[in-house]
Amino acid sequence: MTGTQGAARIVTRRTVVAAAGAAGLSAALVACGNGSDSASGSDGPSGSDGATAGSAKESGGVLAKKSDIPEGGGKIFADQKVVVTQPKADEFKAFSAVCTHQGCTVASISDGTIQCPCHGSRYSIVDGSVKGGPAPKPLPPEQIKVSGDSISLA
Repeated sequence: MTGTQGAARIVTRRTVVAAAGAAGLSAALVACGNGSDSASGSDGPSGSDGATAGSAKESGGVLAKKSDIPEGGGKIFADQKVVVTQPKADEFKAFSAVCTHQGCTVASISDGTIQCPCHGSRYSIVDGSVKGGPAPKPLPPEQIKVSGDSISLA
């Protein structure tokens, strides 16, 4: 083996190690991004409401019935990137479903908070304020219209 062949093997090994490291870093960054769609999909609209809700943000169509939003909780509409909450009876609020920390879609609502699965940020169902985690600011409010039994984006 000549000196040139030995150097070529070292460069090849370094290239492989560097490429593997870059691939791992890319995978980690993707996991930190907006990768929560599958987790939030179960909280979104389903069945026959899905077609109506899918176009609700663009057209102002109906998101849900009032009875779909539990008192003291809420529902996430991942396709529209909106969370609708009912902090107390007949009081409905709406917020962006995009976490202010790194842009993940929030995935669950419990114990009076909206929770992001990526880094543990929690927001109040009452006003969207930060209740915990690394989020730097509250969830921005969204405008909704409650008419009869229907809730629509305004």
